[in-house]
Amino acid sequence: MENNKERNLELERLVFFSDAVVAIAITLLALDLKIAKASEDHLTFADIAASWQKFVAFFLSFLIIAVFWKIHHEFFVYIKQINGRLLFFNIGWLLFIVLLPFTTTLISAHFFDKPAMFLYSFNIFLITLFQNFIWDYASDHPEFMKETLTTEINKENRMSCNIAMGNGVLAIILSFISPVVAFVILFTRLLMFKLSAKLNKRPKRKRLK
Repeated sequence: MENNKERNLELERLVFFSDAVVAIAITLLALDLKIAKASEDHLTFADIAASWQKFVAFFLSFLIIAVFWKIHHEFFVYIKQINGRLLFFNIGWLLFIVLLPFTTTLISAHFFDKPAMFLYSFNIFLITLFQNFIWDYASDHPEFMKETLTTEINKENRMSCNIAMGNGVLAIILSFISPVVAFVILFTRLLMFKLSAKLNKRPKRKRLK
């Protein structure tokens, strides 16, 4: 009983800490929203339009972090305990979540530059990679998972991770060819909202073994 309480406390602390870090990271994105005025006296619509890269970069990064948080939350609906390896994967995930506001400032200032888009795409890929590690490791250890996890949900989570990984790799490659196309490719991962929303609607079937 005491061991169960300790495991539950460790899991709760990890989830609460992760939520707090994500909240800070998503808030830091707004710090880059600055408009350079052509005139010191008046703000014009032209000034706002000239800063479109900042708003587009903010919008995409905000939604991407939201998607990552949503999937992370859905993962831990089924994870009931952690160990050092799973904690390491989660810390790696948080590391690159926190780095995203920085790489967002790069593409907001250098939207059409290949190095900026490469770093941004690589940052998102690394978040996806560690998120994939979290689910793969946990689901490969049945003792870490709740009985509510079904084989269908496990397959869907693995598939969503693989799709997101492919999206990140494709964006990295395209960042050397066309930064704009790479950005558009990253934007398509927002369809993951619809996919991840289905995970908790599946009927309970055969438990994962």
